[in-house]
Amino acid sequence: MPDIYLYNTLTRQKEPFTPTTPGHVGMYVCGPTVYSDAHLGHAKAQVSFDVVRRYLKHAGYRVRFVSNVTDVGHLTDDSDDGDDKILRRAALEKLEPMEIADKYYWSYFEDMTALNVLKPDITPRATGHVPEQIKLTQELIEKGHAYEVDGSVYFSVTSYAPYGKLSGRKVEDLVSGTREDIREEKHDPRDFALWKRAEKGHIMRWDSPWGEGFPGWHIECSAMSLKYLGENFDIHGGGMDLQFPHHEAEIAQAEAAGHPFARYWIHNNMVTVQGGEKMSKSKGNFTTLKDLFEKYDPMVVRFLLVSSHYRSITEFSEEPLRAAQSGYARLRDTMLEVKRRLETAPEGRHATLEGQLKQHVDTFNEAMSDDFNTPEAVAALFNLTRDVNSALTGSVGKETLQAVLDAYLALGGDVLGLFADRSSDTGNPEVIQTLMELVIDARQNYRATREFQKSDALRARLSAIGVVLEDTPQGTRWKIQ
Repeated sequence: MPDIYLYNTLTRQKEPFTPTTPGHVGMYVCGPTVYSDAHLGHAKAQVSFDVVRRYLKHAGYRVRFVSNVTDVGHLTDDSDDGDDKILRRAALEKLEPMEIADKYYWSYFEDMTALNVLKPDITPRATGHVPEQIKLTQELIEKGHAYEVDGSVYFSVTSYAPYGKLSGRKVEDLVSGTREDIREEKHDPRDFALWKRAEKGHIMRWDSPWGEGFPGWHIECSAMSLKYLGENFDIHGGGMDLQFPHHEAEIAQAEAAGHPFARYWIHNNMVTVQGGEKMSKSKGNFTTLKDLFEKYDPMVVRFLLVSSHYRSITEFSEEPLRAAQSGYARLRDTMLEVKRRLETAPEGRHATLEGQLKQHVDTFNEAMSDDFNTPEAVAALFNLTRDVNSALTGSVGKETLQAVLDAYLALGGDVLGLFADRSSDTGNPEVIQTLMELVIDARQNYRATREFQKSDALRARLSAIGVVLEDTPQGTRWKIQ
């Protein structure tokens, strides 16, 4: 296995990665709150950690990947004030809360599948793990780190000295709970809810030792990650915006209850729109993935995301999307051309190209082992593409072409996830290839008989549905634009 180094937010430095159990990686990533359609900011997080997971598997590790779904308890204000986001949406759409949760749960995974994000090994939902959350809350009360007030339970921030170690914030500088009723109920305005009493009319509620209520937002991830990955699990990931208070609270809840928590913390940066403003639902400046997919191939969107480092900001506008479209087409078309050449290539090897291939593969792996540096990895693929295209001006043997194709599929496909095998795009490849060969033959016949108007009309009809014909010295090739 290669030596992998990653930036650990907890220690604020790049460290060698050493899993708790040799050869196995336990990884937890915060998933969505399912109350509306996903946008590009969600895609940035999920694609980033999908690539981390894919590279760890490529490097030889067995990975258990857990990502939760929040379907209760995420309030509209992190100070434990406001409405549950799902309840608010349910009232807006005049649906039951669990109808909202299920509707956007499936919508989210539909979008992630389009982006070729691998499904989690385990996808726990908050509503399915209320007993675990109650148990962890009881442990915190017993150890003196939490207290009950009139049916609600709060974590005492000052009882846990390391609070703030992830975000670097000092407890004395924190401000929370500015409303008078919140300050009166809590022992300290900085404390946060582990369990909230359900007021009259609150639909989502469960029985607990403190009366009917529902869990706070932060407690679910502590309870579920410990349940499925155990203590001292390897990697916890999520967006930079979750670092405080959500991830800070996760650590405090788990460790104050006596459970050693995640060892490495990875945070992805945000997506910004023009003007440098963060894309978010609360700001109303987001584009849903479904709307974006109507204009751009999901693989182009994924290519845009992996072209920037997970810890860097990704700019969202038409210009970088068009650049991503062009760049992705260049990689994909070269890979498809290698596939075509394999069908008729002579036996033999191309020593120069194989030497270049090894160099680019090594560069790719070195980049990915250095904190999952996808921009450098993409650059290695582009350099490979340059050398492949140069070699394809002559004859390349079948063995070398197969090695090149294997590299594209392993690095660009298995690791970066850029070459999804989607039946909706390609249908039956053999049937489509045969049909396109018939179309190309018909066009050639029109040209041979000087029926150029028919030839041009055929090409125009193909172009209208996104199929481009290219006349090359090796014959006419087709591709989907």
